[in-house]
Amino acid sequence: MSISPTTEQWAWLAHIRRTQGRKGEVFADILTDFPEKFSDRKKLWLLASSHSGAGSPPSPREVELVAHWQHKGGIVLHFAGIDSISDAETLAGLLVAIPQSQRAALAEDEVHISDLIGCMVFDVSGAEPALIGPIEDVDRAAGPVPLLIVQGAKGEVLIPFAKSFLRKLDIEARRIEMALPEGLLDLNA
Repeated sequence: MSISPTTEQWAWLAHIRRTQGRKGEVFADILTDFPEKFSDRKKLWLLASSHSGAGSPPSPREVELVAHWQHKGGIVLHFAGIDSISDAETLAGLLVAIPQSQRAALAEDEVHISDLIGCMVFDVSGAEPALIGPIEDVDRAAGPVPLLIVQGAKGEVLIPFAKSFLRKLDIEARRIEMALPEGLLDLNA
């Protein structure tokens, strides 16, 4: 399969932080809602993150997952051909990814968190839709619902991604319309 290196075509599963152990294992932050799917995957790709140096990033590198286990809030990964600490050190900072076409299937009313990044959020509770700004990140650990971290005109805005607020979600148009409760945006000021 021929796969282009553009980041829009990849679903990120983990971000490699450091070596773990003496046999080539690496410790990574989990970036997927489905860490149990590592059991189903043998073929993964390593990508350069946008923060990993100057120049154009190298092409995605296909790797075979030999073993994995969850550890201290992250995941330990062992790839074929990475058999020493020095081999593993070369992977620090890389992203573990799959083609978006291989992402886990979702129910009709669900969305992949990675698809929300970059979408523009509009408050439609007033007479006219008001642009709040683009989603920069999603905090899944903040409480019972994820928090959208939006870059508003006056700085960072935190918006609960609650179904009761959601009016329209158009991932293709990169637009999310929400009817926000009065005063919610003022809490962030």
